[in-house]
Amino acid sequence: MGRVLMKGTEAIAEAAIQAGCKYFFGYPITPQNEIPEYMSAHLPEVGGVYVQAESEVASINMVLGGGATGYRVMTSSSSPGISLMSEGISYIAGCEIPAVIVNVMRAGPGLGGILPGQADYLQATKGGGNGDYNLIVLAPSTLQECVDLTQLAFDLAQKYRNPVMVAADGFMGQMMEAVEIKASPTKDQPADASWALGFMEERGGKRSHLHSLFLAPEPLEEHNRKLQKKYGAIKAAEQRCECYHMEDAELLIAAYGTTARISRSAVNNLRAEGLKVGMIRPITLWPYPYDAFRTIPSTVKNILVAEMNAGQMVDDVKVATGCRYPVSFYGRMGGFAPSVREIEDECRRILAL
Repeated sequence: MGRVLMKGTEAIAEAAIQAGCKYFFGYPITPQNEIPEYMSAHLPEVGGVYVQAESEVASINMVLGGGATGYRVMTSSSSPGISLMSEGISYIAGCEIPAVIVNVMRAGPGLGGILPGQADYLQATKGGGNGDYNLIVLAPSTLQECVDLTQLAFDLAQKYRNPVMVAADGFMGQMMEAVEIKASPTKDQPADASWALGFMEERGGKRSHLHSLFLAPEPLEEHNRKLQKKYGAIKAAEQRCECYHMEDAELLIAAYGTTARISRSAVNNLRAEGLKVGMIRPITLWPYPYDAFRTIPSTVKNILVAEMNAGQMVDDVKVATGCRYPVSFYGRMGGFAPSVREIEDECRRILAL
């Protein structure tokens, strides 16, 4: 299709279908309800299956089973729903099953509210479930990126046999923009018979056994070392970041998602005043783009982290920069986003120090 005006949640759903998603398992929760609604209407049109599960716990375990066949599977939810899925996500990572999980984030903690937030950063990047595992976490800041990163998520999930999360805040889910959604070149990529359930004939009758339970410590440690080796390869190959007016910046704003859109406007306005402000935008929240932070120019004197939470990315920025710069934070919570004016004023305050 050409460029069409779509709501973010619907764009994500159509992008998933065009990426070859065949199975969707989900449960309703605001502000992502249009994703399962869209999938229920359109997935059967391409020979796919939509299942309305009885809970988020059921949804993620259906994803585990569906993904184990090697076919492209997906679920979506929002903050407290993802919390309920955390055990299943850990199982999926432990079993090395490809799956895509979309989190249209809202404010927390607990049930919080239905308004947008970025309060799930730590949950997504540090692991909400038990054990030493990592999700690949992609953070779009435009609806076209919602489309592109959703399709990328399916490819990365298959490539690394790992769950991938698209972390889109509630603004991303509910706003409307013109997007272009093309069929992914890998849309009809067949299941890999070397590991997936079924395909016994292709494996000479040999069964496939996918599990994450190892009762003896030696094989469990060996399995964990294998996972860590894979995560190391992901860190080396899959860091993504955008640097905006960073080349001569004295103050750098670190932001992602909708907050990065707001920060970009602040940077443009401050640049028009002659103030040397830039932005560094992580696109992969995990693996965190440490390489990009290593290219920060010597002109930078301060870094301002802007988020819709209480400062969950601050520690990653400090680690990424080796604590070489003073790191400040400005954020809003409860469903509020920092305004362009608020970020501008905070930048002026820092630059005047």
